[in-house]
Amino acid sequence: MHNPSTFDAPRPAAARSSWLRYASPALFYPLAGRMIPFFAAGAALLAAAGLYTGLVVAPIDSQQGEVYRILFIHVAAAWMSMFLYLVMAGYAALGLVFNTRLSFMMMRALAPTGALFTFLTLWTGALWGKPTWGTWWVWDARLTSELILLFLYLGFMALQAATDDTQRADRGGAILLLAGVVNVPIIYFSVQWWSTLHQGASINLTSAPSMARVMVTAMLLMVAAFWLYSAAVALARVRGIIAEREPGAVLSGAVLAAGSPDGAVSSGERRGTRSEAP
Repeated sequence: MHNPSTFDAPRPAAARSSWLRYASPALFYPLAGRMIPFFAAGAALLAAAGLYTGLVVAPIDSQQGEVYRILFIHVAAAWMSMFLYLVMAGYAALGLVFNTRLSFMMMRALAPTGALFTFLTLWTGALWGKPTWGTWWVWDARLTSELILLFLYLGFMALQAATDDTQRADRGGAILLLAGVVNVPIIYFSVQWWSTLHQGASINLTSAPSMARVMVTAMLLMVAAFWLYSAAVALARVRGIIAEREPGAVLSGAVLAAGSPDGAVSSGERRGTRSEAP
């Protein structure tokens, strides 16, 4: 006899397992392909809005003049350079602890984008520093630690490229990332710990921003645009990594995704298909 309290009650464990199945490269591959257009379109729209707000709508700064507008790109890129490194370190920890292949793949997919934003931070900082400080570069605590972050990104990518054994490359890169995490708080707190030329944080959670509201809006729009861009290119890149490392997963993922609207696998499919631990 049907008992609603037994069979119709919500099953959170089943819901969790339905999401955990996307840790399998075979199922994540088609999901990533569906998400890329949305992230890319959102990044383009937000970047256009952020650049228009920062370059056209925002007023001229009373102290720095027009040169301050480069900070709308500089600050957003700096935030993303640190954020992406922490995300990579998180994937590294997941990969080492749970041996999830997709975590190592995402770790590798994010590295070029993180390096790009770190270089963009240093480059735009130099463009801002020349008219403001009178020099392209100073061995300031924040600039130096940001340069070290770029070397960490480049060292990780060099290690991945130089090691033929995929498992050794993944584990060695993960250890390098976790060892370099200490540099991120040094970058963030350097202006508080040492006497530096670099200005303090423009936005923080403990006090009202020192910038006009329209400037803050432009900066946050650029941060959101860079975040969506990072998601789009990382998903595109991880699809390439999956196709390179596990070409069979691409075909099996397409078959499984076509079997049901949300990519779920029926019990019959599970009996007929050998499961693979993520």
